[in-house]
Amino acid sequence: MGTRHIRRASIATAAIATSTAALVALLTAAPAASAATNTFTPVADTYVQDTTPTTNYGTSSQFTVDNSPVRRSFLKFTVSGLTEAVSSAKLRIRVTSGGNSSNGGTWKSMTDTTWSETAVTWNNKPVIDGATLASLGAVSNDQWVEIDATSVVTGNGTFGFGGTSASSNGAYYDARESGADAPQLVVTTGTAPSPTPTTSTPPPSGDPVLVGAGDIANCGVGGDEATANLLDGITGTVMAIGDTAYPDGTAADFTNCYDPSWGRHKARTKPATGNHEYHTSGASGYFNYFGASAGDPTKGYYSFDLGNWHVVALNSNCSIVSCSAGSAQEQWLRNDLAASTKPCTVAYWHHPRYTSGSSHGPNTSVQPLYQALYDNNAEAIVTGHNHNYERFAPMNATGGLDNTRGIRQFVAGMGGTGLGGFGTIQPNSQVRNSSTWGVLKLTLHSNSYDWQFVPEAGKTFTDSGTNACH
Repeated sequence: MGTRHIRRASIATAAIATSTAALVALLTAAPAASAATNTFTPVADTYVQDTTPTTNYGTSSQFTVDNSPVRRSFLKFTVSGLTEAVSSAKLRIRVTSGGNSSNGGTWKSMTDTTWSETAVTWNNKPVIDGATLASLGAVSNDQWVEIDATSVVTGNGTFGFGGTSASSNGAYYDARESGADAPQLVVTTGTAPSPTPTTSTPPPSGDPVLVGAGDIANCGVGGDEATANLLDGITGTVMAIGDTAYPDGTAADFTNCYDPSWGRHKARTKPATGNHEYHTSGASGYFNYFGASAGDPTKGYYSFDLGNWHVVALNSNCSIVSCSAGSAQEQWLRNDLAASTKPCTVAYWHHPRYTSGSSHGPNTSVQPLYQALYDNNAEAIVTGHNHNYERFAPMNATGGLDNTRGIRQFVAGMGGTGLGGFGTIQPNSQVRNSSTWGVLKLTLHSNSYDWQFVPEAGKTFTDSGTNACH
């Protein structure tokens, strides 16, 4: 790896002479072109029931829509801090673990936002009088349901939503009292860039492409088909970055959920294991499905080369396959990197060292892996786990900004399962999106790489840029 420092000076000189203007234009334009996303949780949510007309259910951890008994649900959000026009608003509610139904309810906006979560009953319930936003069909346990509320949420203010059902097969959703699974109102502001084509031709140079995402196939959601369609038009090696088949990574989950979509790209897929794969003992469903492409089943980590690049897939289930300094995996990684003759390196695994996602916080267990990659001048790390997209500035292993030797980390957990929002925004987070399924495409040039978020058909969010190798 030592030759990389010598190469870096000559590479940088050539790049300055030939493409400085283009690089500066692209890097400075990217943040401005990306819409800003804000995620709000309810200030109130509850339901009422006709057979208990004076009972308040405001402290319940769930709300429900049903017709036997008749149950109606109400949600209220306060949107604040927006400084630009709203371009998109999505109401997201999560079906409880036992809340599946053949009818997820009819959801409307409400003009009355004065009701109180702890006082509303069937007898004094507000009227659900607004425009119909969605009439849901079947919903499944643990599924995130997304309802377009762009016509209602036009800026800062308080907004109400109500749900009813004509079915006696009631649907149950997690209320705000459930914590991480609370409803979300995801509001995007700003001018979005032009839509990215859903197909992509190979780079004229013929440079290799590494493309993919994590958190992929969930039979009850369907986003995996949208992202598999993107892969149909993108050549290259596919990285499936963990939690590939929900809910438990069983053989049946791979057969029924993953194989019909991303499975058609199995022959060119290089996977990494996530935590859901280990819901099945030894992640046997995952290792049996992918076979030799997944590496040694007792390890789950391996490496390969693409053009001028060394690519490392690691196992971030650190309680099962240790990631600690001096562990077998960490020592293997250091030896593997030291032996590589390629000038550029990229790694991917499931659990992000850095993330602003609201469902899972930054993972400190993987820091020794990040440190080993930093010590050996790696360029990029791609992760999943949080069901959204986030790009960080180049950082060292302790999270400090480092534009000289730092690694740029991506969270690419938008492969197809229900999307999730953001909590505390971490330092050096540059771009975030929680409302678009897609894939991350890395074009691996001889001494640099381009990144591109390719969105599902019909969506406009994208993110792109370039970095030179160290």
